[in-house]
Amino acid sequence: MKILITGGCGFVGANLALYLNKKNFKVSSLDSIVRLGSQYNLKLLKKNKIKNYKIDINNYNKLIKLPKFDLIIDCCAEAAVEVSKNNIDDVINTNLIGTINILKICKNNKTKIIFISSSRVYPINEINKIIKKNLLKKEIKIKKLFDENSKLNGARTIYGLTKLSSEMFIEEFAYAFNIKYIINRCGVLSGPLQFGKQDQGFVSLWIWKHLTKRKLQYIGYNGSGNQVRDVLHIDDFCILIESQIKNLNKIYNKLFTVGGSNFSYTSLKNLTKLCNKFTGNRLNITKNKKTSIYDIPYFKMNNSRVSNAYKWKPKKNITQIVNDIYKWMKEDYSKISKYFN
Repeated sequence: MKILITGGCGFVGANLALYLNKKNFKVSSLDSIVRLGSQYNLKLLKKNKIKNYKIDINNYNKLIKLPKFDLIIDCCAEAAVEVSKNNIDDVINTNLIGTINILKICKNNKTKIIFISSSRVYPINEINKIIKKNLLKKEIKIKKLFDENSKLNGARTIYGLTKLSSEMFIEEFAYAFNIKYIINRCGVLSGPLQFGKQDQGFVSLWIWKHLTKRKLQYIGYNGSGNQVRDVLHIDDFCILIESQIKNLNKIYNKLFTVGGSNFSYTSLKNLTKLCNKFTGNRLNITKNKKTSIYDIPYFKMNNSRVSNAYKWKPKKNITQIVNDIYKWMKEDYSKISKYFN
């Protein structure tokens, strides 16, 4: 099977490309090499003889000149929610127009698609209903999990809107042109090769700040550090994608919510403890009670449907995730330091 991974030099795309390549799939990457860290990941792909097409996903005229592929895994996205508020055109062009361009390719070439969507499709007001801000005096311990049937009415960030719109376009193209698809609506994915930012890749950012003894803040919710996210190791995600590829002729045109769920999650306070343990460094983390209108106090995914479909479940918990990222950062420190802010 010939596979093209869009955003193949990003965190998710590069990990998938390297993993599937080892599993003897014929993998190629498409990446414009403009994001922080993409040059580093590109070198890894080249080392493993994975070809990258340096093409902007918005450039349909160049996309149609690509060779035909059996499957496209669409990982290409501007994933930072704050960026989506400030650079609206870039986010829409990359996240939505880019996916529509890929769908046109799938239509023309009868190509299957696996789309990497986001938990940010869920409305902020639905998430904020779960817990009142003044309850964040201690770590959140509630049972609410978001799934494929959770409500979708309300504002969700411009980034989230582009991902939800892409999901809908995929469903429309599948219906109109008989395209086979899988949509994975993912929570936080983390692991090696992730060059983290505050609102994207917060686990790797937290570890890097501890490793290099940089300043950190608990932002929002009274500066408590008690907000919670589930986190899925990229290795576990790659295993799932492999299973989805192998079963794509039997299981298709499905939406799955995918995350660390109740198996792997963390508060910022707990993440700080883990970073202290692995790096041996303790930071004086300041408090900033104010936060973005896009911030949320809690999120966990429900994996029931995807687990039942593929007999899959996460194997690496948050401690193992932190350990794997820390080891990568220590081993490749001199090569990666310039890619972190």
